[in-house]
Order: sequence, then C-alpha cells, then structure tokens
Amino acid sequence: MAQPAHLEQTIAEPIAFEGVGLHSGAPVNMRLLPAPAGSGIVFRRTDLDNFEIPAVGRNVAKVSYATSLMRQGVLIQTTEHLLSALIGIGVDNVIVELDNLELPILDGSALPYVEAIQSVGIRTQRRRREYIRVLRPIEVREGDKFIGVYPGCGYSIQYTIDFPAPIGKQSACVDLASETYGASIAPARTFGYKADEQRLRDMGLIRGAGPANAIILGKQGPENGPLRFPDEYVRHKVLDLIGDLALAGRRIEGRVVAERAGHAMHTALVSRLMKDRSAWELARVPVEATDHGTTEFEDPSLASAALQGA
Repeated sequence: MAQPAHLEQTIAEPIAFEGVGLHSGAPVNMRLLPAPAGSGIVFRRTDLDNFEIPAVGRNVAKVSYATSLMRQGVLIQTTEHLLSALIGIGVDNVIVELDNLELPILDGSALPYVEAIQSVGIRTQRRRREYIRVLRPIEVREGDKFIGVYPGCGYSIQYTIDFPAPIGKQSACVDLASETYGASIAPARTFGYKADEQRLRDMGLIRGAGPANAIILGKQGPENGPLRFPDEYVRHKVLDLIGDLALAGRRIEGRVVAERAGHAMHTALVSRLMKDRSAWELARVPVEATDHGTTEFEDPSLASAALQGA
C-alpha cells in the first residue's frame, strides 16, 4: 500500500477568491475546484467558453515581471503565487476558473491561498504521486545570474539575491520536506522600488499594485512596513521559484540553487530540464531527505542591517 504522503491530493471543496490583477489592475473572480487524480493543475477561462490551459512548461508565454501561460492565443497572467501555494502544501490536482486574464494578487503573497485551502481541507486520492527525480545537473547561466538543479534527497532550494539598497544581499536555504511552507514561505510578499513605479506603469505593468498587496521600497526602506520577516525579499523569490518550477508538471526531487535569477531563468530551467529526458526519471516514492524536517534561512541579518543602516 502507498503511504498517504505519496498519494495525489486535491482540495476537499470549491474555494472562491476575488480581487485585481497585479499588472493589469483588472477585477477578477476566481474559483478553485477539486479535480480528478491525474489531472494536474488546469486553468479555465470562464469568460472565453471555459477554454483550458494546463499549467505545464510547454504553455509558458511572456515571462518578465510575472509568469504567464498561453495556448492558442488565450492568456493567463501571474500564475506563480497560486502554483507555489499548491505545490508548497501538496495539492496535485485542481481546476482554476477565472473570468479575466490575470489571477488576483490578493495581499501579494501565497498566504491567502494556503489559508483558504487549509480551511476546506485536502482530500487524498487513489493514485500514486509521481516525482521528477533529477539524475544529473541541469544549469542555466546568464552573465552573473545562475540557476541549476542537481540530484538530491527531498526538494531543497538555495536562493541568493543581490538588489540595490535598502535590500542588499540575502540568502535562504529551504527544505520543502520540512512542511513549513505555510509558515516560512507563503507569507512573503512581492516587492518593488518606489523609484521604478512610473517606468513600470508606462510599460503597462503594476497597474493593480499598491501598499495592500506589495512591499513598496523607498530610499529609507519599506514605506508600508513592518516586514513579515527580516529576509522577506529572498523568501518571496523562493516562493516565486517554487511556483515557476511547478510548471514541470510534478514536484521535483532534487536540489535547486539560484543566484540573482528571476522568472525568465526559472522557466528556462524547466524547459531545459523537460527537454533533456536523460537528466531525470519519474519516481513513485521519493528518497527521504537525511535532514528531513530542517529549514534554515541564511544571512537574515543582512536585510535588517540594510534597513537599519539606510
């Protein structure tokens, strides 16, 4: 018999959300619906005759300040926070209905999704979960930016960022087998610099952004503090990465290392991994991590020091 932890899961009941898109500013209603085993995560545009777009790498579209999916000209924008929440708490199969092109940004983190799913519960299904077990390294480099995935037990992520003041350099090392996603990663919010606001709006971006759904950074630090974590910025990058790597279609078993990467490099890694079939295998039961249950955040003092010294 398979252990419940290695069986696929879906949500126990439908869940409704409403809000505005981060970049479009457009109002949107969204529902998460339970889905049969083996379905994966599928987006459905109810405003376009229920057109469906599976959340897999081949459907990745524009990737810059958010990760979007497209199939036959139909677009779904800013998918990463919801995908991160689903992978982070172990939901394999769900239908995501929405009546506009962009998911709601909510509070800028994945926490509202996690809390809503936990409130209705998760239902175990009668199908063994498949994992993408990494067999050999796959890397993507672009100047001083880098991301790679390597063989390893469990699913761990090491991420380093280096932004202008007041953020500076931060690093985090996370073991997703520790089941602390909801407390340690999900609450981390998206962020942006006040000085970049007009330029991004002129590009048609962040039209729905504001203090209620993003950390707004001025010269002296967050204008709408306090931070939820001293190193909230790098935790949010981990959150984004988990969501982007969900486009592999299954949870990864391996070790991911990223330095100054972003959505484009995250999804490029998915593409490169999927194309190199010799680099991975499908596994029904994961190799348990030897340090199961540990989560470590490195250099959190760097963020607080930068903020205090700004």
